[in-house]
Amino acid sequence: MSKDEVIEAEGVIVEALPNATFKVKLSNGHMITAYISGKLRMNYIKIIPGDTVSIAMSPYDLTKGRITWRSKT
Repeated sequence: MSKDEVIEAEGVIVEALPNATFKVKLSNGHMITAYISGKLRMNYIKIIPGDTVSIAMSPYDLTKGRITWRSKT
């Protein structure tokens, strides 16, 4: 899978799960499970419930995603 094939979406963190995974409610109402990308993990970016994040999802499995950005507001 190349970077061109990802689906970008916005969502809000609903629940923190073990191993840096989160339940995220997307702007269209769907709930997915997402994990933190490598850059966010390397730079110790803290994500808590209520944060708005950007998600990258594979077109093959729309129930899982990768958190690529936490908005600053």
